Amino acid sequence: MNAETDKISLMKLADGQKGIIITILGGKSASKRLADLGLTPGVEISVIGRTLFSGPVQVEAGGSRLVLGRGLASKIIVALK
Repeated sequence: MNAETDKISLMKLADGQKGIIITILGGKSASKRLADLGLTPGVEISVIGRTLFSGPVQVEAGGSRLVLGRGLASKIIVALK
C-alpha cells in the first residue's frame, strides 16, 4: 500500500479498525469542535460501532468513548494503523 491509499475518511473504517488522525477537513468550527473533544492530528482513533442507516458512529480516542454524527466523522481523515 502506498501513503495516499492509506489515508481514508473515518467513515470508511470497519468496526474495530484503528487509525491515526492525519487531518480534519472543513472549517474552523468543525476543527474546533473536534479539538475540544480531543480529536486532533496524531491521535489514535478506533471505530467501536455504528448505528444502521444514517445514525452516529461510536469511536474511542485517548481513552474516551465518543459518539460522532456521520457528517462530522466524514471530515476526519485517518492513516490506517
